[in-house]
Amino acid sequence: MQRQDIRIGWVGLGVMGLPMARHLGTAGYPLFVHTRTRAKAEPILAEGATWCATPQEIAQSSDVLFSMVGMPSENEEVFFGSAGVFAAKRCPSILVDMSTSDPSFARRLDAAAQTRGAHAIDAPVSGGDVGARNATLSIMIGGDAAACARAQPLFEKLGTRIVRQGGSGAGQMTKLVNQVCVAMNTLGMCEALMLAKRAQLDPQAVLDCIGPGAAASWSLANLAPRVLRGDLAPGFFIEHLAKDLRLADAAAGELGLDLAMLKRARACYEDLLNAGHGRKGTQAAVLLHR
Repeated sequence: MQRQDIRIGWVGLGVMGLPMARHLGTAGYPLFVHTRTRAKAEPILAEGATWCATPQEIAQSSDVLFSMVGMPSENEEVFFGSAGVFAAKRCPSILVDMSTSDPSFARRLDAAAQTRGAHAIDAPVSGGDVGARNATLSIMIGGDAAACARAQPLFEKLGTRIVRQGGSGAGQMTKLVNQVCVAMNTLGMCEALMLAKRAQLDPQAVLDCIGPGAAASWSLANLAPRVLRGDLAPGFFIEHLAKDLRLADAAAGELGLDLAMLKRARACYEDLLNAGHGRKGTQAAVLLHR
């Protein structure tokens, strides 16, 4: 099929969803979009996307539908709500959930899609706002192999590391593994910067020295400079990482694991959330030390 023959539906135009949807529009795919606050959609509507009032309306208009929303309750509403995807008379042939959700939700979504002759793919991402803007995301995929292969050209417009991890739910489980690493790396980075400052070192000089070595991490390379600038704006929200760590802790428990460091990281981000910092970037973990 030609690109103009594949109609793309996109739900969720936040910090990451907007640039991701834009990549598909720029590549020539007709876009039908919806987000909770229409004002956030205005930039992409000005570029030629079509507004849909509900996910149900998007489902009626698209061949492949993507969801990129923040919270499980929002995803539930997108697909299973009264004006959701499954309320439509027709179902897109492929549903792609790029949000971070419980693996059990991915399996339920795929089962519901299959009753309508479609497939659902769980495809959460890592790389933050930078990866979304630059189309360099890592995409962790779970779902039917043939359906994933059909969606591959679309994923290639969004990321550079695209790996099918297994069947339905495997992408979400991989993302939870990722989030455990992200949380601990970010907390470690913030504590390290506090140590450097308290020792009266030049934090930038320290970063220049340790950044290429064994301490290297995405958080050190991308978030540490923001911390030094006092920039706590979100590339990824604290409230979303706190949610992801709850999901990871629950998944670990279901597997018979009691992961002490995961629980500590979760407690740190819950403290930040309870202190009113949920809409700040995850690098705002530095506030734990002030």
